[in-house]
Amino acid sequence: MKFYLDLALIIVSITLIAAVVLQSRGIGLGGLGGGDFGGSGYHVRRGVEKLIFNITIGLSAALFVLAILNTILS
Repeated sequence: MKFYLDLALIIVSITLIAAVVLQSRGIGLGGLGGGDFGGSGYHVRRGVEKLIFNITIGLSAALFVLAILNTILS
């Protein structure tokens, strides 16, 4: 049981890192079309950007739960 929990923790953490990197690259690439928001103003997430944002939230919640379970079972 502990092995599978550790494996799930590693997989979720690597996937979360990839999702965060994809989000930060999306911000930098937004300036190509002349729409560089740079953190100012209101920006509506649409399409793939919204999907990656929601996946990141889900992965961070899963990582939190897995970390708590790992601590309890240790």
